[in-house]
Amino acid sequence: MSTASAVPFESTEYATGEAGAQKTGLPVDYGPAPALSGSLSGLPRVQSPAGMAPKDAREISRLFFARLAELEEGTPEHQYARNTLIELNLALVRYAATRFRNRSDQMEDIVQVGTIGLIKAIDRFELSREVEFATFAVPYILGEIKRFFRDTSWAVHVPRRLQELRIDLAKATDELSQRLDRTPTTAELAAHLRMDEDEVIEGIVASNGYTAGSIDVPADDSAETVAPLADRLGELDPGLETAENIQALKPLIESLDERERQLLRMRFGDEMTQSEIGEVLGVSQMHVSRLLARVTGRLRKGLLTDC
Repeated sequence: MSTASAVPFESTEYATGEAGAQKTGLPVDYGPAPALSGSLSGLPRVQSPAGMAPKDAREISRLFFARLAELEEGTPEHQYARNTLIELNLALVRYAATRFRNRSDQMEDIVQVGTIGLIKAIDRFELSREVEFATFAVPYILGEIKRFFRDTSWAVHVPRRLQELRIDLAKATDELSQRLDRTPTTAELAAHLRMDEDEVIEGIVASNGYTAGSIDVPADDSAETVAPLADRLGELDPGLETAENIQALKPLIESLDERERQLLRMRFGDEMTQSEIGEVLGVSQMHVSRLLARVTGRLRKGLLTDC
């Protein structure tokens, strides 16, 4: 029996002393009633709900559920009864959380989201269902925990449809692998799940987003010199873009007249200044500048048009 005690509210329904204890059949302590209205007559004030034994918690929960249905939502009395029910049944959350003990680093978050499921179950439970509250609440708690994993466990966010398809593919792959004694093909998975092969392929590709690895992790542990994957990844060669631009410029330059090609050759090939080019061509430096601007502008426009 739990050491937790419960104090009844003052009412004509509850007697004091031994008579009250016999009537409730629960471990109670008698003391001053809390500052709430008489609408909670007949309910004990539980001093330590979380520490109460499961059997006692079930009995007291029935009393609180019966009264909760009669109370107006939003009132202090309704809030007290609801909060007490939450604390009385937190053990259900801890029980459900043990199913995910392999995720010990997330246990605090699991208990928090499981408590949300417990609150939803309390708000929707009715004694007229004639089922134990634990039977009713555990699916709600597990549902919230699984939803939490579905929304946070994926390294890359994918639609819920593909998340569920990944689970179906994993089950189908295990089943067919045992039956066929080999890895099933895409066509076999599609036939087993009664869907198109394209959907199966989409699900397989999406499954790659469930986990992500760092490129700084060693690529091969068996090698004598372990190098991270980042050292083996290629990168864009800036020279490739230059080569592409040269190939794209060739036909544009060929379309220029001889004087314009000579102008480009002196400025960008021989690296002559505009003043030196002006002396060769017999024009001013300002005129050379205008000619270069006109030619390079035509080439730039041609490149952008090709893109």
